[in-house]
Amino acid sequence: MLGLTIVAQVLIALTIYSVWLIRPNWKTDYRAAGARNLKEEFTVYRLPIWTLYLVGFIKLLLASALLAGIWMSELVVPSAYGMAVLMMVAVVMHLKVRNDSLLKAVPAFTLLLLSVFVAL
Repeated sequence: MLGLTIVAQVLIALTIYSVWLIRPNWKTDYRAAGARNLKEEFTVYRLPIWTLYLVGFIKLLLASALLAGIWMSELVVPSAYGMAVLMMVAVVMHLKVRNDSLLKAVPAFTLLLLSVFVAL
């Protein structure tokens, strides 16, 4: 079971790094309302620009803590719970955009489930 938890921690972290460090300006099928990048997506959600930077910082911090948790186990549970909360908010934000397909919330929901699995 420990092996699966570590795989989930790495998968969560790599996904967060990919979205926030490698692909923040890429258009993907999962962005809300046809947004072409993270900045436009936060605008679609009617969030102030500072929330983009705050959420990004916290997600990257938690992703790093999940990786560090492979060696420092005391970091795993709080980091996973924190990520689960952020992913729950992400799912809700996707659902607020009523004209969008529910499929756009699938990545956030998947990371939510993985985070809960790691936390428990």
